[in-house]
Amino acid sequence: MIRIISGTHKGRRISAPRNLPVRPTTDRAKEALFNILAPQIHWPDASVLDLFAGTGNISYECASRGCPSVTAVDAHPGCVAFIRKTAEALGMPLHAVRKRAASFLEQSAAGYTVIFADPPYDLGLPALEGLVNTCMEGPVLAADGLLVVEHPKTESLEHLPGFREARRYGGTVFSFFEKK
Repeated sequence: MIRIISGTHKGRRISAPRNLPVRPTTDRAKEALFNILAPQIHWPDASVLDLFAGTGNISYECASRGCPSVTAVDAHPGCVAFIRKTAEALGMPLHAVRKRAASFLEQSAAGYTVIFADPPYDLGLPALEGLVNTCMEGPVLAADGLLVVEHPKTESLEHLPGFREARRYGGTVFSFFEKK
């Protein structure tokens, strides 16, 4: 069950199909994340990229808070179909794309102000490092943009360019990167 915690759809609960291959961000971690971001991001002026979007949990939260442009990317057709259906039902400005995250990053030059990445926890450190480096070095993240990577506590990304801080919530870590 997905719960939108703030904005125009605050309190809305969304039931995702059980057959999707996802590990949704917990309500506790999501609420903590958005409390950290609240003083930094003016959502009505933001453009958001949600990589490895899964059920669209983070995308819905951004759109509910007034973000006018949210792109949700996932390789699984069921996830993309669910996100499209839910966004349409809620009237959210959300564009769902079926593509591997790495391919999307290689082809995009959008300059998003915020990128969320919640890859599978078994992705491995080399792939996480590649993801961060691609976002920080390429045009997909805008200057002064923010990258947030959700990953297991067993991995550390502190050595990567633009690293600002890491916050731990149980077995989950959010690593924050700023593009200067």
